[in-house]
Amino acid sequence: MGSTKYRLDAFNEGDMNLALYRSFRRVRTYFSFVRFSHTVFALPFALSGAMLAVANGVPLKGGRVVLILAAMATARTAAMGFNRLVDAGFDSLNARTKGRELPLGRMSSWEAGCIVFLASILFVWVTYWLGTLCFLLSPVALGIVFWYSLAKRFTNYTQVFLGLALAVAPVGGWLAIGGRSGWAPWLLAFGTATWVAGFDILYACEDIEFDRANRLGSIPARFGVNRSLWISRALHLVTVISLAALPSVAFLGQVYFLGVAGVAILLAYEQSLVTAGDLSRVKQAFDLNGYVGILYLIVTVASVYVR
Repeated sequence: MGSTKYRLDAFNEGDMNLALYRSFRRVRTYFSFVRFSHTVFALPFALSGAMLAVANGVPLKGGRVVLILAAMATARTAAMGFNRLVDAGFDSLNARTKGRELPLGRMSSWEAGCIVFLASILFVWVTYWLGTLCFLLSPVALGIVFWYSLAKRFTNYTQVFLGLALAVAPVGGWLAIGGRSGWAPWLLAFGTATWVAGFDILYACEDIEFDRANRLGSIPARFGVNRSLWISRALHLVTVISLAALPSVAFLGQVYFLGVAGVAILLAYEQSLVTAGDLSRVKQAFDLNGYVGILYLIVTVASVYVR
């Protein structure tokens, strides 16, 4: 009798562990599906936008910072989920992307749709607590980030629209913390847009033949790899100029220019990794952008509080 009870207890414990393991794998699949780790690209610029408002006299409130983090996480989850959902057919045909969750069948379209819907609802709910203006603009923000996923079907300037989508972040951060009129968030948004468009051009070079064969628009598909690399470099030069101009419209300390110099060095190194004859290091160049955002945020915070 005791032996039987022991076996039943062991079975129940093993069954529970298996269920927990499967749940963990499912959650990990969902996080991989939306590439949650890539939130590091946009989040620092949203927080930097908030810090610009602080530099211009708006008091910093910890609760609002938490809400900004939540808004960025939910908006980006909705945007990436929507992108994966509408591109699932193309991803299944592309050698670079056919290993993603939807093409492999690790997730259903229904699950993907639920993630997009829930993340969108949560984003709008979070903006409600950030104020009337943020709440009213939340559908506009979602429309902008969703449009990028469809842009490749209608225009060759897809990367520009991705830049626009992420340019929403610093303006949103500025408004969320309580900033109102001023040129600072718009200048940072412009620098963010050119930075994002610049690195996404490098990434799109890998898919140039696929995009042309499937009549999908991109700057590399339109202009070729060599000319696209020069466009990317020009955009990143504009990024550095835009960031360097920010102290003219925001009260930032001298340490800020050290950050701009660091960003310039990282972008120059990123560009050096990719040539028309060798695209093998595109992924390495792409991943460098996470450090760009983190460095810029750290220095922006320092420049607000260290005079």
